[in-house]
Amino acid sequence: MHAVRQRRQVTGVRPGLLAQPRLRLVLAGTAALAVVGSGAAYGTTTIFGENVVGQEYANGLQISSDQILKPLGERLMTPYGKFMGSTVSPDGRFLVTTSNDRSVSLQVFDLSTYRLIWRAGTASGVNLRLTDNTVGQEGPAYSPDGAYLFMPNATGISRFPVNPDGTLAAPTKFSLPTVDGKRALTGGLTFSADGNTLYAAVNGQNTVVAIDPATGLTTRSWNVGIAPRQVKLVGDKLYVTNEGGRPATAGEATQDSYGTAVPADPTLGTSTHGTLSVIDPTAAGGAVGTIKVGLHPTAMYTRGTVLYVANTNDDTVSVVDTIRDRVVQTVATQPWRGSKVGYEPTGMTVQGGRLLVSLGRANAIAVYKLGKGPLDPVSYVGLVPTDYYPEDVFTVGGGTVVANRRGIDARGQKITSNQGYGTTPATAYGTHGTTASLTRFTLPSDGTIRDTYTPQVFAQNGWGDADTDVKHASGGRAVPAVPVPRRIGDPSTIKHVFLVVKENRTYDQVYGDMPEGNGDATLAQFGQQTTPNQHALARQFGLYDNTYDVGTNSAEGHNWLMQGDNPEYTESSAGEYTRSYDTEEDVLGHQRSGFLWTAIQAANRTARNYGEFEYTEGKPSGSWQQYYCAVKSVESGGDPAQLTTPELKGNYGSVIPSLNAITDPLAPPFDLSIPDVYRSQIWKHDFQRNGPADFQMLWLSSDHTGGPSTPRAAVADGDLAVGNVVDTISHSKYWKNSAIFVVEDDSQAGVDHVDGHRAPIQVISPWAAHGKTISTYYSQISMVRTIEQILGAEPLNQKVAAATPMFDAFRSRADNTPFTRVPNQIPLTENVNPAPLCGPDSPAGAPAAPTVGAADAPTAKAWGTWAQKQHFTGRQAKADYAHPELMNRYTWYQTHNWKTPYPGDPKVYLPEQVPGGYIPSPETD
Repeated sequence: MHAVRQRRQVTGVRPGLLAQPRLRLVLAGTAALAVVGSGAAYGTTTIFGENVVGQEYANGLQISSDQILKPLGERLMTPYGKFMGSTVSPDGRFLVTTSNDRSVSLQVFDLSTYRLIWRAGTASGVNLRLTDNTVGQEGPAYSPDGAYLFMPNATGISRFPVNPDGTLAAPTKFSLPTVDGKRALTGGLTFSADGNTLYAAVNGQNTVVAIDPATGLTTRSWNVGIAPRQVKLVGDKLYVTNEGGRPATAGEATQDSYGTAVPADPTLGTSTHGTLSVIDPTAAGGAVGTIKVGLHPTAMYTRGTVLYVANTNDDTVSVVDTIRDRVVQTVATQPWRGSKVGYEPTGMTVQGGRLLVSLGRANAIAVYKLGKGPLDPVSYVGLVPTDYYPEDVFTVGGGTVVANRRGIDARGQKITSNQGYGTTPATAYGTHGTTASLTRFTLPSDGTIRDTYTPQVFAQNGWGDADTDVKHASGGRAVPAVPVPRRIGDPSTIKHVFLVVKENRTYDQVYGDMPEGNGDATLAQFGQQTTPNQHALARQFGLYDNTYDVGTNSAEGHNWLMQGDNPEYTESSAGEYTRSYDTEEDVLGHQRSGFLWTAIQAANRTARNYGEFEYTEGKPSGSWQQYYCAVKSVESGGDPAQLTTPELKGNYGSVIPSLNAITDPLAPPFDLSIPDVYRSQIWKHDFQRNGPADFQMLWLSSDHTGGPSTPRAAVADGDLAVGNVVDTISHSKYWKNSAIFVVEDDSQAGVDHVDGHRAPIQVISPWAAHGKTISTYYSQISMVRTIEQILGAEPLNQKVAAATPMFDAFRSRADNTPFTRVPNQIPLTENVNPAPLCGPDSPAGAPAAPTVGAADAPTAKAWGTWAQKQHFTGRQAKADYAHPELMNRYTWYQTHNWKTPYPGDPKVYLPEQVPGGYIPSPETD
């Protein structure tokens, strides 16, 4: 477990019940931990300079999301995964949270001693082993007397007796039936005033049910809006937040979420309504009223007859008068004038006449002064800094406790990456070393919040007036063209931007063997022999050794690239990933401001898509071998029509109309039964026929690994495809005004000595900073901002608006020297069985390939059967679906001849024997 150096913060908190010696920060169950500095000033993300993620600086701890952490108060960090939902016991002594990503689904904290006292899940060393480790999007609930804790699961509710010391006894499972193929996906829970009825939002079935908490029997059910999240009882009425809003009407534009048609904007791809359902549980007939609120209502908080509703995708709070059942006031939670999108209010409490709202994407609590009544205007006070992604906030004994979903980022225990034949196991930081934390403090005075902590939050997020220097166009005055304009709308020397999206690798995994950068050669599992093109590109066009992917996995990573954010819906559904994993086809996973391509189109630029942000509907019957042989034939001078014979010709698209309209139907999305060299050929022939759009994006997915070849062969396939793309563009007439960005969607399937989020990128252009190592702190958010800046598009949200474009990646003079692809050194057909009819790939000097002996064939067959269920290929292919404990062993066994036990295991396991493994994964590898 990794401890981070800490020092105390000494300003701004008055003595009170929760005030402790300043910033004594604790690592749950282990050593003391602190990360906070002093001072704050308005600024932009240029303040990050060459900061390295995971390092503490005078102004705080650098994390991977273009932010610095310097929380107010006292931190308790836990390395057992991300917090999903939290609750405080009726007596205020204990906080219980559901969690995910480390096979721990429940954690209990004693707030009086401020320590973690109990864990449950499937991980080794937990206090209680659970058979159902799934968690809902909302937190657990205590019975009014505190005797039981009820935890939402994918298929029901688990009831835990509460021991006197706050720990939990073995649960009883209350099952909720699957209806029309849809699981319950239990959401928020609340009790009747007498404690005799438990109300549950059945998120997957658009209903609310009444349950006998003693027997688990469902006594009543109501149909509500789409994707109910939380339930609250106010007086004698039950209120329900419907994240997807009202049901669709006939003829209305819709997109789906978990089989329900949701009213949607066909261009921006977002839902268009948010509602509350209002239920009188005592009335006969089951009539349900509706109150219109903002987009994606999630959390609620009651204060007398007033109900506060967090409209998470609208960045507002609705104030509802429950006497009249109407919204009487809407509070904007958009503290920075640079953007109105993407703060993500997620939790609320009231304390001392102040409304506290957790802003997940701002790492802050927004504070508002309340009037005497609900009609009195709510006035903004300021911001208080927290840890990474505050998911809820509580008033406990006059003080404030914040549950921070991602704590101090992925700085938990180190992870071992096994990538199979020809590679050495590597141990270092990984994205799945996720953490969470509690922070607690006594609320400062309004003046201190306004004058001290609000500027600090602004600085930590890179918000400030200096940002306007790179935002506003120059108007009518003449401005010379430069690669990346200082102002949006000013001319660029670059007219065509290409975005190539790959899968899952860290910087050290690919570039650790390059002495030009900050690498660890012992972690370079796919170094120069496997990725000769990426190495050559880095040496020609620049090596970036301090750039970070933000997401933990593909479900998050593609969102960060296409939206410049991972909306709260995807953040909170990580507990089970049952409504959706990747949210390409789930409308509730889309922010209200749209996508990268819609922003570019709004700037009157053209866009074209080759597989990115799509699912695999439209795949024909062809095998990997057939696709490979078609490419070999075309590269040898054969007819390009071989690429689109009936068994190979796809008909791909997107359920998002604006994306479907710009998508090449022949270009495959993620599917490991299709090699990347085929994808690059499909793209190449369209490029040569039609030329480029202003913006193009291409998904190359083989380096995900898990297909028919060995992992190193799959990575080599992706590397060669990148070489093909750059070779083609750089030898074309468009090269002189082009820029190519190559990026991983996430870096989860490797480790890195700096941080698991550090990833390999390329910025390739005549205008690129040739031959240099660029150590400026950059992230995927910086890249999205740079693309928008070049093409004159407005930033999608506050994260992108605050990001500094990648100015250091470019220079003022062009070097038009083209790039010539480097032949692969690892056979692309390594371990492919049966061998392609056109023959195996046999590059000169290729290393020996693995073989499978007769005695090991049954083991190989059993794992082959398992692999067929993991959606690696075919019409339902899903990136990163397999459970990591199983996927790691599959990769290891596959490329170690099915003979060698996985490091630390006593033997070679069959799939059903893997400790801690189950299918599907709640948080995938």
